[in-house]
Amino acid sequence: MSTEAPAPAFDKQDLLPAIAQDADSGDVLMLAYVSQEALDRTQETGLAHYYSRSREELWKKGDTSGHVQHVDDIRVDCDGDSILYLVNQEGGACHTGFESCFYRSLDGERVAERVFDPDDVYE
Repeated sequence: MSTEAPAPAFDKQDLLPAIAQDADSGDVLMLAYVSQEALDRTQETGLAHYYSRSREELWKKGDTSGHVQHVDDIRVDCDGDSILYLVNQEGGACHTGFESCFYRSLDGERVAERVFDPDDVYE
């Protein structure tokens, strides 16, 4: 059985799910999607780039908020159908003001505090 990394296996929309994880704490910060262009741009710049399915465009994390993700490493899973960005996050990763997009439990309990006010950032 080969242990070499498989080539990224993009889906029918030419996208791949990408998990952003804090490189130091291991906390999962967010899930987004990448296109080949987003992946290439991330590798070129060292800053996380994604593909917005709703806006249908490439975006650099932090372009509006300033809360960029510095990518330490990019890993691909065993099937090549998802990737992991190990990042150093500046500010919060979630557009709602939290450090992580996973700030609620399934029953709705808030398990984190806001790190910024989105009304101040996204005017």
